[in-house]
Amino acid sequence: MESGKRGLLTLLPLLLSFLFYFDFSKKLPSSDCSLLPHNHYWIASKHVVTPNGTISGAVEIKQGRIISIVAEENWHVNSWFTTVVNYGEAVIMPGFIDVHAHLDDPGRTEWEGFPSGTKAAAAGGVTTLIDMPLNSAPSTVSEEALKLKVQAAEGRVYVDVGFWGGLVPENAENVTSLERLLDAGVLGLKSFMVPSGINDFPMTTSAHIKEALPTLARYRRPLLVHAEVLLDHDGKLEPEDGADNARSYSTYLKTRPASMEEAAINQLITLTKETRAGGSAEGAHLHIVHLSDARTSLNLIKEAKQRGDSITVETCPHYLAFAAEDIPDGDTRFKCAPPIRDAANKEKLWDALLEGDIDMLSSDHSPAVPEMKLLDEGDFLKAWGGISSLQFVLPATWTYGRKYGITFEQLASWWSEKPAKLAGLTTKGAIAIGNQADIVVWEPDVEFDLDNGYPVHIKHPSISAYMGSRLAGKVLATFVRGNLVHKEGNHASLACALPILHR
Repeated sequence: MESGKRGLLTLLPLLLSFLFYFDFSKKLPSSDCSLLPHNHYWIASKHVVTPNGTISGAVEIKQGRIISIVAEENWHVNSWFTTVVNYGEAVIMPGFIDVHAHLDDPGRTEWEGFPSGTKAAAAGGVTTLIDMPLNSAPSTVSEEALKLKVQAAEGRVYVDVGFWGGLVPENAENVTSLERLLDAGVLGLKSFMVPSGINDFPMTTSAHIKEALPTLARYRRPLLVHAEVLLDHDGKLEPEDGADNARSYSTYLKTRPASMEEAAINQLITLTKETRAGGSAEGAHLHIVHLSDARTSLNLIKEAKQRGDSITVETCPHYLAFAAEDIPDGDTRFKCAPPIRDAANKEKLWDALLEGDIDMLSSDHSPAVPEMKLLDEGDFLKAWGGISSLQFVLPATWTYGRKYGITFEQLASWWSEKPAKLAGLTTKGAIAIGNQADIVVWEPDVEFDLDNGYPVHIKHPSISAYMGSRLAGKVLATFVRGNLVHKEGNHASLACALPILHR
């Protein structure tokens, strides 16, 4: 009898520990929202990427937040009586934040849509998307249009989705309209300095941008700009004589010379000087999207940064992966604007990214229905432009970057930390205590073929320039706000991620 009592006394501390670690008052997450039905658990790995470097250790997650990060020698003790998922040699890092994606919802869901787009994002380790204001219908250029977009996203997104609003002549010239759009919760604005191809999203001039900057300064939200302008001697985006072969990529490339980017950025940096301390637009920030020209255009941006202008720039994996010389005749999957340029330019883009002159990366996921890409006809001049890439940005960046020696920490900076800062997402972008548990787990050494047998979740895989590639970097698991939303090809039953509005 005494021995039985001693046994119970021995177990008592363990029982008390169990009661301490297991909070019965909290509901478990819905099994429909997460493939891991626990609200308190640990994930462990030999490679956990934190703001202070990569460690061997574990991350403790409770009710969707990161509550502790411990080194390997400590987590075994700290994680008693709590579920632990040990990913071994796989990499645990902050989920990717894609600040430039077109999900085309509402209005053009035959192109993509929130469900398929966010499933693709989750399968690729992207935990947050910022949706562009055009290619949906209507374009997000008013408070009313934003409400429609938010309603379309609710209950239909597998990763969190924020929204850029559109800067167009109508609201640029109407401060009240612009303020209403910003008050409604867009994270910033986006404008085109060339025709966008979408009727209700007309281009803006540098004069329109100048009008809007003081308002953006008061709200302290960024303006993203598609920086190309039509040149006087061009007049139109077509070859003059019509004699060039439209199936040749070089023909299309001639219609979008690097001088178009250079001229646009020259105009913009005359405005960004006002974003300096003491300037009339102090507090505003200008962000150049999808930079393609790594020569004069990039140098202009570097010089503006050195002068103290509030300006950043992104490029995209397709500019780092592909070169104009290698694009086959008629393969319109590679058409985008600004265009993919030559191999020497690609090398300069890599140099700029590695040296910190390019701040971040984005997908510029821009799908359409296959008929619009004219894949059979192969006419680069008539085909719709845009690279469909959302699910592949992690492995594409890693695959093409390995030869340059890129690190996990650089990936986290380009794809998580700096995008979070641009979009004002203060609790995302890093594996840090207090942040939302937005995490990707992936195997950098595992290679796979993007063929018809690979599970692709974008709506129209056939239009992606990455199909047919062999990539490295397989995503094992994606967590959004602590919910395991994707695991080895399977998604949670319900789309429980959230629309993000600026509050």
